[in-house]
Amino acid sequence: MNILVTGAKGFVGRNLVENLKNLRDGKDRTRPALRVEEIYEYDLDSAPEELEDYCARADFVFHLAGVNRPEDPAEFRAGNFGFSSTLLETLRRCGNTCPVMLSSSVQATLAGRFGTSEYGLSKKAGEELFFDYGRETGARVLVYRFPNLAGKWVRPNYNSAVGTFCHNIARDLPVTVNDPAVELELLFIDDLVQEMFNALEGREQHCEFDGTEAILREDGRYCWVPATHKVTLGYIVDCLHTFHDQPKTLMMPRLAPDSFEKKLYSMYLSYLPPEKVAFDLKMNTDERGSFTELLKTADHGQFSVNISKPGITKGQHWHNGKWEFFIVVSGHGLIRQRKIGTDEVLEFPVSGEKIRAVHMLPGYTHNIINLSQTEDLVTLMWANEIFDPAHPDTFFEKVEE
Repeated sequence: MNILVTGAKGFVGRNLVENLKNLRDGKDRTRPALRVEEIYEYDLDSAPEELEDYCARADFVFHLAGVNRPEDPAEFRAGNFGFSSTLLETLRRCGNTCPVMLSSSVQATLAGRFGTSEYGLSKKAGEELFFDYGRETGARVLVYRFPNLAGKWVRPNYNSAVGTFCHNIARDLPVTVNDPAVELELLFIDDLVQEMFNALEGREQHCEFDGTEAILREDGRYCWVPATHKVTLGYIVDCLHTFHDQPKTLMMPRLAPDSFEKKLYSMYLSYLPPEKVAFDLKMNTDERGSFTELLKTADHGQFSVNISKPGITKGQHWHNGKWEFFIVVSGHGLIRQRKIGTDEVLEFPVSGEKIRAVHMLPGYTHNIINLSQTEDLVTLMWANEIFDPAHPDTFFEKVEE
């Protein structure tokens, strides 16, 4: 399959093209039915004759090129209608009736505050142009009306409030929110790319619109991506400040699969300046070695790393409700555990050469011994709850006298 992408250097185009390359090159094997051969990238700096060649060869066209923030409102129609006409006329001239996808906007509904939008009017005109083309040629036409788009590579300080918020907060710059209660409907780029792959497979989802609301209908005139998120500006900014503070708090918020928070965090990280990509952790050191907290979670405990010097024994305490995993990743040692009130000791040899996880059982005093006289013992530790200094649930008692 040869695929033409107009607006290939824009936000959506760039994400789509790079993921099409993954399919073409066999790096992405999640779509075995798709065989991508050539990817034709067309943008403002492309030569007009390239369009003729691409339109003759394409098996599918993603029309993403458009204007969304011109200096002169008249440019809306030229960019969102004029070039669309050129594209469709070129396909006609080449006798190519391959499927064509149009990137439109929910503003084309002209509902509510969009009723006088020059951008919406130009997008609506572009939609009708495509529908007419489909009726005249029999080509399969897919018109997607997108809400606010978000994700990696969105240009900040342009036409995306979320992109601007990510960019500024990552750089400790102020953000302005006039009304935190304003709600946005967001579509993340990775979900959009997956729907574009669905379209390539002939499995696009259809809808009709009730105002700005998309209503699922198999025979709907429009196409849509149902994986959107409706959130307030205030909540977006609160989440971003939580992400910003994570290197200091070590707290990782709840990131449920396919959740808004998970997708927004990925987007935020893509805006980090180089000096913030890495950050130091607080190492608590003494003559025995060190202990460093790595990561805390909202509801799944915390991770730490413990380094024991040669011959050192650490631990010698027990917990009521707290439990842990000890995972030795370097060196070799011995973990011992004794149930409180008994003399029976459980022993577990551990080594970085054969990594295993050992439960630290509630109600058992435990220790870890570095058996080497030359190498450090490095242990990754996970506890089922975040350490609370006010209620440590940790009581000193030697495993053996």
